[in-house]
Amino acid sequence: MNSIWVSLLDQIEFVLGQVRHQDLIDVALVWLVVYKVLVLIRRTGTVQMLSGLGILAIGYILSIWMELFTFNWLLEKFFSNLFVIVVILFQAEIRRALAHIGSNPFFSDTTGVQDSETVEELAKGMLQCAFKGYGALIVIEREIMVDYHIEPGTEIDAKVSAELITSIFHPTAPMHDGAILVRGGKIHSAGCFLPLSKNPVLDKNLGTRHRAALGVTEETDALVFVISEENQVISIVQGGRMQSNAELGTIRRHLYEAYGLSPKNLPLEEKL
Repeated sequence: MNSIWVSLLDQIEFVLGQVRHQDLIDVALVWLVVYKVLVLIRRTGTVQMLSGLGILAIGYILSIWMELFTFNWLLEKFFSNLFVIVVILFQAEIRRALAHIGSNPFFSDTTGVQDSETVEELAKGMLQCAFKGYGALIVIEREIMVDYHIEPGTEIDAKVSAELITSIFHPTAPMHDGAILVRGGKIHSAGCFLPLSKNPVLDKNLGTRHRAALGVTEETDALVFVISEENQVISIVQGGRMQSNAELGTIRRHLYEAYGLSPKNLPLEEKL
């Protein structure tokens, strides 16, 4: 038994002795690329698209086994240009990822302080809209990008501020009927239209804004806030579920959790 262990240790030592520093760097780079691709797939919600490619790959294998020559020729031409097809399908995501690597390759987009300011401005803007009786729909994008699930509005790309939020949802503003999309620490766009919920058991008294908020959260992990112009209350929608008549503390807590901030980042009055 001891001789077996000695032999095994000798083999392990021999294999480790053949590993170069370049090999470790090579493996680390491959792991990083694979990890980033998996994160991109999760963020873009393109699992269905990849499932379709997987089905075509299975069809290609079956066409060889069953000798379906015409079908095999067609799929062979498809997969021979797979790289170009993937680039075309994911061109927006690839462009965004490369821009992020070029501008900030090692750190996140915003610091904790900037995220805290974003949270406070969002909460302040919601309260002002509710106080003034403005109907509003605010989508906070999280891990999964909502681009594939909404009808994009007008790109703004502005820092989040309570004044900008209230001006967008002013009843006379041209984009007040749509939603604003908050991506990172900025208001990415306004006047966006969301898919309505497909839940057949929803309360028939729910308005279009509430149904739209439920709809986008059924498809993504977005955090959505709805402000009713009728009763001036704020509702929190997440995971296809709605929490009505939310108070300021609850609103802030959900926002801080969405931005991944720890309790030590909460304002003093929130800790008490």
